[in-house]
Amino acid sequence: MATSAKTITLAYTGASGLPYGVRLLEILLRSGVTVHLVYTQAAQIVAKQEMDFILASRPQDTEKMFAERFGDYSGKLKVFGIQDWFAPMASGSNPGDGMVICPCTMGMLGKIAGGISDDLIARAADVMLKEKRTLILAPREMPFSAIHLENMLKLSHAGAVIMPPNPAFYTHPQSVQDIVDFIVARVLDHLGVEQTLMKKWGE
Repeated sequence: MATSAKTITLAYTGASGLPYGVRLLEILLRSGVTVHLVYTQAAQIVAKQEMDFILASRPQDTEKMFAERFGDYSGKLKVFGIQDWFAPMASGSNPGDGMVICPCTMGMLGKIAGGISDDLIARAADVMLKEKRTLILAPREMPFSAIHLENMLKLSHAGAVIMPPNPAFYTHPQSVQDIVDFIVARVLDHLGVEQTLMKKWGE
């Protein structure tokens, strides 16, 4: 499948690590991927704390902000409210090609593991699992409790990909951006989106 034909749902939650999710959004858009973005209220707080920008309460304001930040991608980015049940990814009839929750809180991970679809992020993740599409969760927590580990194992058995954003050092990163790009590159690989952020092992 051509990269330009892909539609990916991207979700931000209130865990630390929003720079991973924002860089992922940037590269997906530059790769011609249509991105459906949704985020929690806690993610809005993290955006201000970690990156000093506003994820607005009105989706259209966030679309405008990212257009100014990354450039106009001719409608490739669509932002949805977390209670927008008419969003495409809320139904198995229009799930898109994959979904990434980056960063992912243990609370959101637990809701998905328990089948509690009380917001658009959890519902979209549930749809991905039942439709057997790619669902990637990037849990940003340490240490993991037994509850966290059990929930991750349950989701792994259900078909989700658990990708904690653990950096590698064999690439000799020279900056925080290099570390972020390593994580984003691994996510892109699992989505089937070509990337030039990191050379593959052995190349």
